[in-house]
Amino acid sequence: MKIDGRAGLFKGLAPRLCSGAIGTIVHSKVLQRCQEADEVEEAGNSCKESGSSLEQVIKETSQEMIARSAATLVTHPFHVITLRCMVQFIGRETKYSGVLSSFVTIYREEGILGFFAGLIPRLLGDILSLWLCNMLAYLINTYALENGVSTMSEMKSYSQAVTGFFASMLTYPFVLVSNLMAINSCGLAGGLPRYAPAYSSWLHCWSQLQEEGNMSRGNSLFFRKVPAGKRYVWEEKRFH
Repeated sequence: MKIDGRAGLFKGLAPRLCSGAIGTIVHSKVLQRCQEADEVEEAGNSCKESGSSLEQVIKETSQEMIARSAATLVTHPFHVITLRCMVQFIGRETKYSGVLSSFVTIYREEGILGFFAGLIPRLLGDILSLWLCNMLAYLINTYALENGVSTMSEMKSYSQAVTGFFASMLTYPFVLVSNLMAINSCGLAGGLPRYAPAYSSWLHCWSQLQEEGNMSRGNSLFFRKVPAGKRYVWEEKRFH
């Protein structure tokens, strides 16, 4: 706020809103198609599966995975633009000033692939998080709470949220790598040395972060730690 005022807190809002709106529509349409196809397939079956069965959980999770993946694929260009609009704060740049002009800039400098920078780790993280969340929730509801006292049944409504939080913690490195690759060597100061190394691929980014011990960098809002690479420079300067 001291540098950009209140407007600085909303950098990247326009592409983020576009991403949310389009993603919601795509997700609902694809999920509806999957459910309709499933109903047609089961139209001849007289015996319907129980909603708590493992087969039903796997089926619903698979449908959700397809819907989420489709939404992520369609909206990822807006996600890339959102991140780059925010990263401009580091170098005080104005390269990405609008949604349409940002599309033109990315296409002119990086081609079609520029719109999907960091897509693979983001997709992998979303899919892994979804399966972890749903399977853990199923195991808790079935084996931990099913045979408990009556009051414990109320905990089932919270199991999805708890397992979702736990799954997001485990898959955070995918989010970090995806965000770093979305701004990697894009012409902004925040995506270039000295602020960030130049990565040849998302696997290179992953391995380098792992070597430095920075896989959880930025995962806490209140408890921050200096990245391993910068800590060494910091201690060296203090020593001298």
